[in-house]
Amino acid sequence: VQVVESGGGLAQPGESLTLSCAASGSTTINGMAWYRQAPGKRRQVVARITKDGRAYYADFVEGRFNISRDNSENTIFLQMRSLKVEDTAVYYCGVEDTSSGQGPTVFWGQGTTVTVSS
Repeated sequence: VQVVESGGGLAQPGESLTLSCAASGSTTINGMAWYRQAPGKRRQVVARITKDGRAYYADFVEGRFNISRDNSENTIFLQMRSLKVEDTAVYYCGVEDTSSGQGPTVFWGQGTTVTVSS
């Protein structure tokens, strides 16, 4: 399974960015999620969306982000609004593949960097 993220960049506080993640090489993808890792910190989940469109968000999102999914393209998006300096991190897409039949295997992209600074 190949996972490619895009859309990161530099934004000022209060601005918006949209991240994209495209997965290929699998027909058995279940959940897809965005994670982030700030310098010196552990990777944490930001938002997750199931194949049937149920979305879950970390508490720190506080209604500012929206995750969506296009199942036909195995693609998810993360619309981020009202960005804060503390949103600065490398954002990773995690794709859950169920082809093994023994629980999901998570495949990761290379990450896309989001920097929020004035």
